[in-house]
Amino acid sequence: MLTRLLHALFGVLATLAGVAAAHLVAALTVPAASPVLAVGSTVIDLTPTPVKEWAIKNFGTADKPILIGSVMLGVLVLAGIAGIVAARRITLGLLMIVGLAALAGVLAMLRPTAGPLDLLPSVVAAVVGAVALWWLHRLEEAGTGEAVSGPTRRGVLIAAGGLAVAAAAFGSAGRFVASYRLKGTDIELPKATGLEKPLPTGLEQKVPGISPFRTPTADFYRVDTRLSLPIVDAESWTLTIDGDVDKQVTLTLADLYDLEVIERDITMTCVSNDVGGPYIGAARWLGVRLTDVLDLAGIDNTSADQILSTDVDGMTISTPLGVATDGRDAMIVFGMNGEPLPRENGFPVRMVVPGLYGFVSACKWITKMTLTTYDAEQAYWTEREWATDAPIKISSRIDTPKPLSNNDPGRLFIGGVAWAQHVGIDKVEVSVDGGAWQTATLGADAGNDYWRQWYLEWDAKPGQHFLACRATNKDGELQTAARMSPFPEGSSGIQQIAVNVG
Repeated sequence: MLTRLLHALFGVLATLAGVAAAHLVAALTVPAASPVLAVGSTVIDLTPTPVKEWAIKNFGTADKPILIGSVMLGVLVLAGIAGIVAARRITLGLLMIVGLAALAGVLAMLRPTAGPLDLLPSVVAAVVGAVALWWLHRLEEAGTGEAVSGPTRRGVLIAAGGLAVAAAAFGSAGRFVASYRLKGTDIELPKATGLEKPLPTGLEQKVPGISPFRTPTADFYRVDTRLSLPIVDAESWTLTIDGDVDKQVTLTLADLYDLEVIERDITMTCVSNDVGGPYIGAARWLGVRLTDVLDLAGIDNTSADQILSTDVDGMTISTPLGVATDGRDAMIVFGMNGEPLPRENGFPVRMVVPGLYGFVSACKWITKMTLTTYDAEQAYWTEREWATDAPIKISSRIDTPKPLSNNDPGRLFIGGVAWAQHVGIDKVEVSVDGGAWQTATLGADAGNDYWRQWYLEWDAKPGQHFLACRATNKDGELQTAARMSPFPEGSSGIQQIAVNVG
């Protein structure tokens, strides 16, 4: 038994060394081609939508680390088996290690923008892993004379320990290189013409626990399919507009800066946001009008009904052309809250279209816009049967008090945010313990594309209480009580929470 465990450890250590070396090579070349990330990305693409939504709902932004950890655990189990097999048939064990790396290499090469360098990390993983496993078994055989009970001999254990240290060193170096390459780039943003007025004062000073009127950049939600951030050089980045246009146009960042630069306060919402969920944020965006960019290519005579946007790694997002060009402040964005876009939020350039969920409007790391039709081309989410036209639904959220929180009796604030992008919020109401709806006090109005803070003073009595909120937009439409999950066009329903007083 101990001998099998040692051989399994050989397989695990050899594989860890190979994966760590491959991760270092990927960090220096193409981060997304790291073997574990290549396998993980394929798992994401193949995962049924209900499972994805369940993971986002239950794990939030931790869903990706959990996925990577699960993939790595599965790889190490197979590596342990390869180590045991190698004790009897070394060639077969080595082929298993190479096979694991080869599978990752194939998946890396299936990425839409894959090139020769995408294969290199998996080749390194195969070579390092196979050589390490062969070396450990040769040492063990030499130390035991093929049959003596000596798998714990000091030399073998020292070699195994050294391999573990090497794997840790490779992994740390890979993380350092990737982190260094993802550091912010010094970019001097252009000034907007006709600057937006300063954002009105929010309620966060008056109502502790309410969401800040402007979401700090570091706290802005991030939901996407990526397991690694793309490393994009702003100087070499370009945006191409092609398809059913008068002429194909390719723009640099400097070309965008030469257009009329605007800034707008816009709230964005992810379609995966469940009722009362966290995947919504409000920011001041700096960029140019989407219509100004499209006009450079000429779309007056187009028969297209969608903009098919593509990011630097081949991810596609489809936006209804009619909605994007109906006069709303649809933007090609390069600044956020007075700073260049963070890499997590789409550096150097992304799309923002107010009033539409992000999966049909907010392509990050964008590099191409193709004018086409829904019949001719399908984007990533359309292929997975999500809605093609997904206006954001009226919704509201209770930020304070927190669900199941314990509160002192007396005067309390019930407060939160409400949104109905591109129409605006007119009223928010609160119900306590199923009683009559009471009109809440609204915070400042920063425009129809921005959320509203709200609060209601409550004389809280001891006991458990149930709080609910609902919003009405400026067209008089009331937030629906009909419960609907995020798939396929966004969640709906009334949030109700339980709180304790006393």
